[in-house]
Amino acid sequence: MSMSREDVFEKVQETLVDALGVDDDEVTPEATLMGDLGAESIDFLDIVFRLEKSFSIKIPREELFPAENVLGNAEYVADGKLTPAGLEALKSQMPHVDFGDFASDPDINKITDLFCVESIVKYIEGKIN
Repeated sequence: MSMSREDVFEKVQETLVDALGVDDDEVTPEATLMGDLGAESIDFLDIVFRLEKSFSIKIPREELFPAENVLGNAEYVADGKLTPAGLEALKSQMPHVDFGDFASDPDINKITDLFCVESIVKYIEGKIN
């Protein structure tokens, strides 16, 4: 099943509205799940489950939100920032994410900013198209 970017976005938006109890207009492509939409780590499981159901696909948790694997690796984190190796590891696991600003200051406390609505849309598009 091939879907337009707009259709994918609408379904992702619906999913996030249902999962997080936010309004449609809050779920913009740039909105970050935790910062802007108030998601907590426990919500990620629910979001993955709902996306799987909504798009009839299987989403390995480490594919959509792989940060835990990287953050748990001592080789990838130093002084509260991702090392160059850590940044590369995360980029290779998350080709659907724009690392623009984060790459210049890979503070692990800002890693959740990478999880935005647009990155989910790109990920889903890659899965279904």
